[in-house]
Amino acid sequence: MYDAIVIGAGPAGLQAALTLGRMHRSALLLDSGEYRNGTVLHMHNVIGNDGTPPAEFRATARGQLGAYDDVEIRDVRVESVSGTEGDFTVTLADGSTAAGRNIILATGVVDELPEVDGLSALWGTRAFACPFCDGHEHAGKPIAILGGAARAAHLIGLLGRIVSEITVVPVEETFTPEEVASLESLGVRVSDSGVVSVSSADSGVAVHTADTERAVAGVFIASGTMRQRAPFAAQLDLRMLDSGAIEVDDFGRTSAPGVFAAGDLAHRAALPGPMAAVMVAATAGQLAAVGVIQSLLAAEH
Repeated sequence: MYDAIVIGAGPAGLQAALTLGRMHRSALLLDSGEYRNGTVLHMHNVIGNDGTPPAEFRATARGQLGAYDDVEIRDVRVESVSGTEGDFTVTLADGSTAAGRNIILATGVVDELPEVDGLSALWGTRAFACPFCDGHEHAGKPIAILGGAARAAHLIGLLGRIVSEITVVPVEETFTPEEVASLESLGVRVSDSGVVSVSSADSGVAVHTADTERAVAGVFIASGTMRQRAPFAAQLDLRMLDSGAIEVDDFGRTSAPGVFAAGDLAHRAALPGPMAAVMVAATAGQLAAVGVIQSLLAAEH
């Protein structure tokens, strides 16, 4: 019976396991090998690791966890989670099970990209969503923003001072005259027709519409959604937020006693959505581990 079973080994799960190990609490870290930034070549805006390949970051973290006898790591996917506080059972893809007093969900989310031919092949390398993560690398270069007018305007505000030129291209429906005027007032170009496909072009991206082709350094997505990567929130009947994320408190507690969540899959109700950043996810993992320790202390005393 582990003090905590941590499901997911991205920044949130790795940090949670480290915190538990340093406090001599037994933890099982389960790694499916699936990560939201799995296609990303370099992570950014991470102090001390700016520009580090995510795989290298994970390998270093796992190596450091090896120093803690109370942390066990298994490379296996979780099929299901059941039980109640103090007695959870995790069923693994290899047919085995594991028992834990607490669960920390850190499985992250999957990005649901707009249906644009060629986009998934460029995701994480030449197509992006986060200006904080990938905006600087396009400094002084032209980019395209694909998606709806409202979200495009938000990205323009963030990227306008970084890049040399922005072209906004609708994805599903062309913009209204009012939307075009509003976007153009921000100093950008607006495509007359929607994007048909994107493809690699030299060191950038070719954006194809019905009547033109434009070469840019990269594209940013102003449409698309995210979903939970794993079914565990539904299996445990956790309270969800309108964003599609699990509702948690400041220490990662969910609506189910003994179940904690950290990373992109969860956030506090006061926020409009998850803060998709490596350091934020790691911080959430640490807080969830502290929440677990608080729970264990309460049960022991």
